[in-house]
Amino acid sequence: MEHFPIIHTNFWDAVIAVPLVVVVTQIIKIFLRVPRFLVPTIATILGLIFSIFIAHKYNFWAAVFMGFFYGNAAVGVYAGLKTSFIAYRNSKKK
Repeated sequence: MEHFPIIHTNFWDAVIAVPLVVVVTQIIKIFLRVPRFLVPTIATILGLIFSIFIAHKYNFWAAVFMGFFYGNAAVGVYAGLKTSFIAYRNSKKK
């Protein structure tokens, strides 16, 4: 029976990787004018790149696993911030 890979992650992965993916995704959106439906895919690809080449470069499967988390966490952070900002802006209009 094969064991699952041991994934070592820490606080700095979340503090650096997720905001980095959000910022780079926003920069790509501004300069390349990508369609809205491709933005989560771009964030996932950036999360995978960051994870495979920087954060977990010595364990490929752990890097793939964490890369998907980085990308999806970045999409969730952006969606949450955007929703909160819109709700706050709408509450000030009333």
